[in-house]
Amino acid sequence: MKNYAAAMLIGLMTSIGLASSAGAAEPLEIWARTTTANFLPKIVDAFNASHKTQVKLNMIPPAEIIQKFGAASAAGTAPQAVVLDIVQTPAFAHAGELMDITDWAKSLPYFSQLSPAHVRHATYKGRIYGVPFDAENSILLYNKRLFRAAGLDPDKPPRNWAEITDAAVKITALGGGKYGYYYPGAASSANAFEFIPFIWATGGDLLSEDGTKATLDTPALRAAIAFYRDLKARKVLPPSFESDTGTDALTEFAAGNIGITPGGGFSIGILLSKYPDIEFGVTTIPGKDGGFASYAGGDNFVITKNAKDLDAIREFIGFAHSIDGQKLLAKGGSIPIRRDLAAAALSESDPRYTVVIEAQSHGRTPYSIVHNSIISSTNSPWGQLMQEAILTDDVDGAIIRAQKGFQSILDRALSN
Repeated sequence: MKNYAAAMLIGLMTSIGLASSAGAAEPLEIWARTTTANFLPKIVDAFNASHKTQVKLNMIPPAEIIQKFGAASAAGTAPQAVVLDIVQTPAFAHAGELMDITDWAKSLPYFSQLSPAHVRHATYKGRIYGVPFDAENSILLYNKRLFRAAGLDPDKPPRNWAEITDAAVKITALGGGKYGYYYPGAASSANAFEFIPFIWATGGDLLSEDGTKATLDTPALRAAIAFYRDLKARKVLPPSFESDTGTDALTEFAAGNIGITPGGGFSIGILLSKYPDIEFGVTTIPGKDGGFASYAGGDNFVITKNAKDLDAIREFIGFAHSIDGQKLLAKGGSIPIRRDLAAAALSESDPRYTVVIEAQSHGRTPYSIVHNSIISSTNSPWGQLMQEAILTDDVDGAIIRAQKGFQSILDRALSN
């Protein structure tokens, strides 16, 4: 069945006019971040075992892949395909390094079922330059034992900020080194993934829809900052949070010392495999008065501009997007990117993963060709905002500086 589906997909994409080679004499080389190591090698191995076409996978550390891909593109030695962080897809499309696959992507019979956040970031000036490959979404983790000890219902997670605060205060009151809430105060990237959903769920945003204008100074952002400042003032956060660059949050939670912490769907697999004694629940990240949002992470599969072995590429994507490929994603701790196959792909997984699929339905990612510069990097305006607005008393100044910093970087990039 899967080979028949792949054959149908190849025929469909050939018919829409994309050039293709007569066959791939050499293995198809794909580059990917080492963050995909739990599932991508398994997908490649399964594909190679069942197809004449072969794939050679080159795994590269996340801190190196963008520079290496950029250098290879400039030198004309880029691989034919890359499993690329979704936030980087607009930048490489803007630079003209990716193949326009709009007609192929839109002709996929399941196109409407693909993760919307991934598709949005694969789109540049109305054209599509990649298809979703693997997904991640931000969620809230909570310790059921601490909820129970604090007189809270462990089966009723917080659904708004007031309920988070109430639970955090009651858990901290238990004493004994227990704290109600934790987030890594010095982690720019983590505090994008885990904090921005509070803003989205309350009706705000950081950027205009096209990614050209900074829109930080909103009631929603100010409310979210006030929410975190209030948690700090109530002393429900351990002192160590201020200097944490993103390495301690999950281990602190796994040790049973933290009541609530934001994290990602990947946290479920880590907790289940490495910390089986922790009794935890999972819920979505709420807005001030309810609702929820999630930061969508993961990768798009992009085809580089000079790729030749398009039949091989389509064949591999057909397998990765099939139920077999989506099950391998799920078994490796990633989240399926086809919503129509998610339930089947996760049928053998922990039921808490269904919350991550729910979060994916409201998944978003700030859209920009300079995402790292404005948000992810340590010295980004976003990172400085999180440090200054929450840990100092100059909230207004911090927001003004971040707004100006965002816009200055955006204007420089867009003028090139």
